[in-house]
Amino acid sequence: MTDTTTPTPPPVLVMIDRVTLDDPPLAPGETGWRVVPADEPQIDVADLGLTRGDGIFEGLGVVGGAVQALEPHLRRLARSAAMLDLPALDLDVIRSACLEGARRHGSDAPLLQKLVVTRGIEGGDGRPTAWVRTEVLPDHDAERRDGIAVVTLDRGYRHDVAETSPWLLQGAKTLSYAVNKAVLREAARRGADDVVFVSSDGYALEGPSASLVLRLGDAFVTPRTDQGILPGTTQAALFEILTELGHAVSEELVPIGQLSSADALWLVSSGRQIAPITTLDGAAVPVDAALTAQLVEALEARRR
Repeated sequence: MTDTTTPTPPPVLVMIDRVTLDDPPLAPGETGWRVVPADEPQIDVADLGLTRGDGIFEGLGVVGGAVQALEPHLRRLARSAAMLDLPALDLDVIRSACLEGARRHGSDAPLLQKLVVTRGIEGGDGRPTAWVRTEVLPDHDAERRDGIAVVTLDRGYRHDVAETSPWLLQGAKTLSYAVNKAVLREAARRGADDVVFVSSDGYALEGPSASLVLRLGDAFVTPRTDQGILPGTTQAALFEILTELGHAVSEELVPIGQLSSADALWLVSSGRQIAPITTLDGAAVPVDAALTAQLVEALEARRR
């Protein structure tokens, strides 16, 4: 029997040579980046991104060859760099590398870009290492359609940790994802798909890689980002859509108890877009299937 399955196109890897504004200026005709084989070694084993998780990243969606919310992602990358005391980034070169990765891939399928900047090689010259890798996005249709089971887990910090202890880097999108992976394993042990972090003093925060959105009547709320959580690019796009539809939107402190009284809950991210929460800590959550489908369609339209 002949296998007619279309093979998945290989990833495209772009190494970024001029990462910071302190690097030597580009000569005429230079791009500051180079496309390299994605299946060949490129990173020094002494790189602090590998040995210490000392670096930052962004995940960007690509649809129809267009990188989605590129400027908000670059602004968030620069914000994370400043929080980690990395040198000021050359966002023009990084932007160009992302666009080239999307162009070179050329797939009609939705794509995901992983943009990474590390502190560089331990004991080296202090220059960061950076790259952007573009590959086919995993299929999240089932989660958007059927929803996800979620548990709440204590992050272990007060909601004001970003103000009281900024050295803990809450709110920076860093490579230190051991905790985020650990909580997903704990969720799986509890029979759930994902997690909503809560603060030690009783406020809902975010998912390990997603923003939390609540519907309270006709109003939509997301937790305030001054609690050491990431400003979500997809959440921002979703709130623009909701505003256009005539709904009130806001960022607020969200007591944990408010989750159980919400009219609907979602986790939103660049990869999954929007997924309704169907159960929270084992209790059923109301699902607005019609609105979710409308929002999925609106977000997809913005991606095209």
